[in-house]
Amino acid sequence: MKVALFVPCYVDQFYPKVAVATLELLEKFGCEVDFPRNQTCCGQPMANSGFAYLNVGCDANFVRNFTGYDYIVAPSGSCVLHVKEHLHYPENQSLADTIRHRVYELTEFLTDILKVEKLEARFPHKVGVHQSCHGQRGLKTSQMSELNCPAFSKPGKLLGMVKDLQLVELDRKDECCGFGGTFAVSEESISSKMGKDRVADHQRHGAEYITAGDMSCLMHLEGILKRQKSPVRIVHIAEILNAQE
Repeated sequence: MKVALFVPCYVDQFYPKVAVATLELLEKFGCEVDFPRNQTCCGQPMANSGFAYLNVGCDANFVRNFTGYDYIVAPSGSCVLHVKEHLHYPENQSLADTIRHRVYELTEFLTDILKVEKLEARFPHKVGVHQSCHGQRGLKTSQMSELNCPAFSKPGKLLGMVKDLQLVELDRKDECCGFGGTFAVSEESISSKMGKDRVADHQRHGAEYITAGDMSCLMHLEGILKRQKSPVRIVHIAEILNAQE
């Protein structure tokens, strides 16, 4: 199975260990992983700000870099959702459509494609899971609490396989953290208050770590935690699933 590793900009620039953990995790399950070195931004920031027409170069570059792989995997629900829904390539749209159907967020790839049922990982800490909006509501990685439907969580299932990890129950398990990309800039006060509420929920229940499938959300929460001088830390789910503490 030939897999291309798609690394979001903020992971590449600020949290490269998340990319390394994703690579190592995929290789543990027998994937032949390649990192296309000329990959750049997928174009999500422009599209979310109403400037999707500026994505022509990003889309073309994405198609050039990720053609020919069995699967494309990224440790980011928001970037994956953007590619799935918005990748356009007028020169060969059928090729772009093929790529759109081959791109996966890490936890959905592990559960839906690799069918992982066992992990050799240990993380002896109390962990709260932040269900990122794009993953939950866009990619359906977990059930939405407002629906009268059976509960499920792909990240939760994987974390349940990690030795000595204790998941904490939250009061509002799928509440938005308030990041929202450019929303955090244009609506700073609202974004900050939502983030503080999200952090407080984890703190009330004794979480030592907050994890998620999107470093963008975690970066937002990390800023709040640091300003509060809180001992609670953030960690991407890839790092937990790859941990050998």
